[in-house]
Amino acid sequence: MQSTSVQLNVKNIRKSFTGKAGDVQVLDDLSFTINERDFVSIIGPSGCGKTTIFNIIAGLLEPSSGTIHFRGEEVESLRGRVGYMMQKDLLFPWRTVLGNVMLGLETRGVDPGKAVDKARIYLQQFGLGGFENAYPKMLSGGMRQRVALIRTLIMDPDILLLDEPFSALDYQTRLYLEGVLKDAVETYNKTVILVTHDIDEAVALSKRVVVLSGRPARVKTVHDIDIEARSPIAARSDSRFSGYFHALCAELDIQTEATS
Repeated sequence: MQSTSVQLNVKNIRKSFTGKAGDVQVLDDLSFTINERDFVSIIGPSGCGKTTIFNIIAGLLEPSSGTIHFRGEEVESLRGRVGYMMQKDLLFPWRTVLGNVMLGLETRGVDPGKAVDKARIYLQQFGLGGFENAYPKMLSGGMRQRVALIRTLIMDPDILLLDEPFSALDYQTRLYLEGVLKDAVETYNKTVILVTHDIDEAVALSKRVVVLSGRPARVKTVHDIDIEARSPIAARSDSRFSGYFHALCAELDIQTEATS
């Protein structure tokens, strides 16, 4: 049985920004927990502050108040413990695929020979063997995101923060990369927090979905997703998928065609 011990506890986080018209509160008493090897999606109305939460967890922003606990100990942030992947791949165009993947290892001072060997293994595992010397402009959008995912995973973070990493891709490529992601987090035993606007994606990938209210964001509810499919495509065929999908749409007040 998989451990359900709490890895991350976000407690009573508030965040305000100062604007021309005064303070704007973005997060209001936000609290949720993430278990070891969890896969949690965060959904909510556009502009409710989902990315702000990630920036606080990653240590890029300080909360106005509240605390973060990692494996039972209060920490200022998870800087150095998280891998952060965004919608834009942020690959350096002047570096090769191998050079982009090795960037974090280089900054960490890993022996160059060992870094190259490790990067080549990851590229092979993700179907990019033979593209080591290619430049980002030569790759498709899906391939670029695979490189970005490898660059994140190779640093062996405790938690992956994924901020809509596939939203700019076509549906077929998204389905493929969802499968790549699911396989990767299972292979490397990672905890994942995914911000997405795609309810379909949230249900197909997640063990739990955290639903946020409009700004200032609070946790509205948390839905457990009980689908034991081997792949995101198989999850979409599960008899329970539609029920979860419509329940989450209702939480966000999205109108769907449903039988009365």
